[in-house]
Amino acid sequence: MEINEKMAKKKELKPSPNPVLLRKHRQIFTLNDKENNALNRFIEKYKVKNKSKFIRETLMTEILRKLDADQPTLFDNIK
Repeated sequence: MEINEKMAKKKELKPSPNPVLLRKHRQIFTLNDKENNALNRFIEKYKVKNKSKFIRETLMTEILRKLDADQPTLFDNIK
């Protein structure tokens, strides 16, 4: 068996259909032991297949919800 047969094949990268949505900014954060255990328990319990996607979608959902709630509305000043 050759070395090439033993190595896992890399997925072929497909060009993004929308270059504006290409993810090129890496964000790194750390968790304490309890946070990490809770995240891992959730991922295992709900069979999350893509941890990065799950964290990104959860984070962005909360950010967009908060920004939407903070937007002034037409009737905020009327009492």
